[in-house]
Amino acid sequence: MADAPRLTKLNWELELHTLLPLYGHRNWIVVADSAYPAQSKPGIETIVSGAGQIEVARKVLDIINASRHVRANVYIDKELAYVSDADAPGVARYRKQLDELLAGANKIPMLHEQIIAKLDSVSQVFRVLIIKTDLTIPYTTVFFELGCAYWPGDAEERMRKAMAASGAK
Repeated sequence: MADAPRLTKLNWELELHTLLPLYGHRNWIVVADSAYPAQSKPGIETIVSGAGQIEVARKVLDIINASRHVRANVYIDKELAYVSDADAPGVARYRKQLDELLAGANKIPMLHEQIIAKLDSVSQVFRVLIIKTDLTIPYTTVFFELGCAYWPGDAEERMRKAMAASGAK
């Protein structure tokens, strides 16, 4: 018998608030549609929110943006731009809401299978939290890849160049 979801809508926000201080660079938070599969890797935890996709994504984004230690790259399925209302009623409205929510975010469209491959690779070493929502539109999962808020990529690059120039390994 499969494991039941560990949490419900009554405490998914508490779980998110509890885990975010533990999470850092290379951890992921995934806001998934209702058909997203439960994954079996030990580093992946799946919880059920019972809430709407935009509501959960907004809460995740707000909590990340309010933190001092992390920021996020936000991956969305490239396929979402090509899903029609004829095939998935409500998708146009969802895309508009998502675009408004992610305005100003570092949004990266990528093919779904490529994002899943990244997630699979990362979950071998780092923890991933998947929060399932009640949305029933395909290709709507929002993937938050956490990065360090106080050490930007360009600073890392300058440090690596200085190390290389000095002969440090």
